[in-house]
Amino acid sequence: MAANLRREELLRALAQVRAHAARLEVALDSAHATLTGKAVWVGPAAQDFIGELTGRRARLRTLTQRIVEDLEARLQAIPEKAPR
Repeated sequence: MAANLRREELLRALAQVRAHAARLEVALDSAHATLTGKAVWVGPAAQDFIGELTGRRARLRTLTQRIVEDLEARLQAIPEKAPR
């Protein structure tokens, strides 16, 4: 038995995906903080936009976490050792 190369490859991919996911999860934070922290834009259109931005920000975080969780689940299904 030897180290499972498929598992090692998936571990490397998971590390990269986690790094990208971390950046994606905060991608809209600056815009959200600007619009919700100060009265930079007011009125019904502003409120609609802020609501949409808030929803998309939450959805982006949810989807990136699902990607990471899916890769983690696949990784768990792969044995650490494989026949040579």
